[in-house]
Amino acid sequence: MMLRIENVLDKGSLDAVRRTIDAGPWVDGNETSGHQSRSAKRNRQLRQGCKEAAEAGRMVLDALGKAPEFVAAALPLKVFPPLFNRYAGGENFGAHVDNSIRQLAGSEFRIRSDLSATLFLEEPDAYDGGELVVEDLFGEHRVKLRAGDMVLYPASSLHRVTPVTEGTRTACFFWLQSMVRDDCEREQLYRLDRSVRVLTEERGPHDPVVLELTNLYHNLMRRWADA
Repeated sequence: MMLRIENVLDKGSLDAVRRTIDAGPWVDGNETSGHQSRSAKRNRQLRQGCKEAAEAGRMVLDALGKAPEFVAAALPLKVFPPLFNRYAGGENFGAHVDNSIRQLAGSEFRIRSDLSATLFLEEPDAYDGGELVVEDLFGEHRVKLRAGDMVLYPASSLHRVTPVTEGTRTACFFWLQSMVRDDCEREQLYRLDRSVRVLTEERGPHDPVVLELTNLYHNLMRRWADA
C-alpha cells in the first residue's frame, strides 16, 4: 500500500525543522548506505547522530504521533530515527531496495523495515526533477509532494529518486517496523479503521454497526499484530 499523508508538518513545524537542519553538518549520503545502494546513491545527508539531526528528528516524531492517518496506516511498533537528505546539481539515487534490517550505529536498536517514508521539506516548484519513483506490479508511481506532506510505501519496493537538475530537494526519510508485518493485512486494517471513523461521525460511537465493525477491527488486530 502506498499512501499520501498530508500536513504532517504545519508551516510552523516545517520552518522549525528547516532552520534546525539547515544549520547542521551535511556529508556524503553514503554514510548510511547498504552494500547494494552505495553504488547507486549520489546525494548529501545531515550527519547521522549530530545534535541538529536529533533535534529535527524529535520534531518529526512528535508530529507523526499527532497524525492519525499515519498511525492508522503504519501501526508503528518501532520507528528508526529520522534522517535528512538533499539532492542538487544532478544528484540522484538509482533503483534500489532498502535493507530488510536497519540497526542504529553504536546501539542495540534495530528494526525490521516494513515501511519506508519520505517527508518532503521543499515545495515542489522549488526544484526540477527529484521525483520519488516507486515500482510495483502495476508499474511506476512518481511522487513529488508539497512541503510538509509524506508518502508511506512498502520498504520491499524497488524505488529511486530522479536527478535534481535545478534547485535543491530537501527531505526527511525513515523506516519503521509495523505491529502487522504483512502489507495486505495492514491495508485491510487501515481500510476498516477508516470506515469505522466515517461511520462513527455519521452514526455515533454506540451505533450497532459501528460497534460490530470496531469489534471486528480489534479482533483482527489480536490475530495479526505483534505488540
